[in-house]
Amino acid sequence: MNTNKKAQGLTEDDRNLGMELIRVTEAAALAGARWMGRGDKEAADKAAVDAMRLMISTCSMDGIVVIGEGGKDDAPMLYDGERVGTGEPPLVDVAVDPVEGTTITARGMPGAIAVIAVASRGAMFDPGPCYYMDKISTGPEAADVIDLEAPAGDNVKKVAKAKGLDVDDVTVIIMDKPRHQGLISEVREAGARIRLITDGDVAASISAATPGTGVDLMLGTGGTPEGVISAAALKCIGGNIIGRLNPQSDKERQEVLDAGYDLSRVIAQDELVGGDAYFAATGITGGDLLEAVKYRKDGATTESLAMRSRTGTVRRITADHNWHKLMKFSGIHYD
Repeated sequence: MNTNKKAQGLTEDDRNLGMELIRVTEAAALAGARWMGRGDKEAADKAAVDAMRLMISTCSMDGIVVIGEGGKDDAPMLYDGERVGTGEPPLVDVAVDPVEGTTITARGMPGAIAVIAVASRGAMFDPGPCYYMDKISTGPEAADVIDLEAPAGDNVKKVAKAKGLDVDDVTVIIMDKPRHQGLISEVREAGARIRLITDGDVAASISAATPGTGVDLMLGTGGTPEGVISAAALKCIGGNIIGRLNPQSDKERQEVLDAGYDLSRVIAQDELVGGDAYFAATGITGGDLLEAVKYRKDGATTESLAMRSRTGTVRRITADHNWHKLMKFSGIHYD
């Protein structure tokens, strides 16, 4: 085994990688946001994937896509196992979601973002054939008190105590799905407030860990790939996400068992993403976390987040893009 850290994984010399990743999510957001509210989620996803693939090829890294497109949603590919980057060190795992929230983008609803996460090679959890998992996430103040195996009401009370809040001040974000009706009832009985969303649980997890969003806790069953991406972000913020695989069909369950996964095991954040990690995201339709892409005659404005877990640095970046100059060298048709 090669134990040379400089060749094998992320090092302190890789400090510019986070800024390169912002260019990747900006490209995806600028391309995907053109389809906001136009009712075609496949077109939005394809535009973002094409832009992301082109831009990620310029990043100074030897990346393998561990969390990609295609499986669950029959989406255009940045497929699992695809090699990305320039091929030079560092050697990294990559997780992408060019449009996290394709349905809400197509419907013109808030909360869609373009995201990418990077960690040292071998450090990301590979969900294999399991597309869904139970998840709970919160911010730094309550990171040590959440328990995936405890009743929802107990978690609400623990988070309230850790944050110095009354229970009725706590806001829990939950995806509005039939599978969550019991969970929603439990949280209501505990006395907490609920914000229901239709899609976008990466943004939801980050919102639960970010001060000023008005969200304290995220609960529910959502995408396993999104759980891994969220773990990269929460490692940077200092929050916590815990998961457990939860197949949603008999076929998926059997495939997961055949692949050797333990459905009873609670997966800690550091198992979802180990070691040093980068996370970048750019707003597409806007929401609590990031502003939407705003187009104008000669360009557009984006808002992005760039984070690194080693330093805990979180950068919020507003960028103005000039079509005339940008398209001279980017190879992406934005206007």
